[in-house]
Amino acid sequence: MMNIRPIRTEEDYDWALAEIEQYFSDVPEQGTPEADRFDVLAELIEAYENRYWVIEPADPVETIRYRMETLGLEQSDLAQLIGSRSRASEILNRKRPLTLAMIQRLHNQWGIPADALIVPYHLDTAS
Repeated sequence: MMNIRPIRTEEDYDWALAEIEQYFSDVPEQGTPEADRFDVLAELIEAYENRYWVIEPADPVETIRYRMETLGLEQSDLAQLIGSRSRASEILNRKRPLTLAMIQRLHNQWGIPADALIVPYHLDTAS
């Protein structure tokens, strides 16, 4: 393969990013050596990022708040979706966990990925 090397350092990572960037504007044709090189670089970059740049899953409550903000929704919209204002308040204030039915509604109607909503998260059990 043309000029491929392991990614062990940030310098190697920067090199790989610069190398793969050229393929974004000129996508190589499948089955060509360039397409193979692109695939190998992408795999190396992904492996390096997964090892050294671990991204923790988003907190479900923060995910809901973010979706509400981006869609211009209010707590009353959440209440309508999950059944009541008090329940919406309890969810947003971490007093009550999401139920499977709530997760399904949030996924189906607001487009929030279900896997982002099933992550364990902290509840405020103090009164």
